[in-house]
Amino acid sequence: QAQLIESGGGVVQPGGELRLSCTAPPRTCMWYTVAWLRQAPGKGSEFVAGQSPSARDTTYGDSVKGRFTMSRDNDSMRVFLQMNSLKPEDTGVYYCAVDKTPNRRTPSTNSDAYDAWGQGTQVTVSS
Repeated sequence: QAQLIESGGGVVQPGGELRLSCTAPPRTCMWYTVAWLRQAPGKGSEFVAGQSPSARDTTYGDSVKGRFTMSRDNDSMRVFLQMNSLKPEDTGVYYCAVDKTPNRRTPSTNSDAYDAWGQGTQVTVSS
């Protein structure tokens, strides 16, 4: 099972930015969609962004489109989530996760499609 390690969370004011990082095994990124999911206090998990194998396609949740950007660095085996124009409603624990299904052409926006979540990193947007 893939081991994922997230980092980069923190406390930021509304309008600020953060960059999350996730270390994933290289074969994982070649064959599986890697996604960012989040969970706000008292709420279920929410799909934030996902990138299909070999970065063919990147999909974003409606609430983050135009503000968040997912990317990867194949040399360091890391995927990133650049979060700009942060809002209080972006607060939550952010997880890196791997699709249960290999070679999905378009990332699923259903958080139930993913398993092998990392330990999560807390993002708090507050003035």
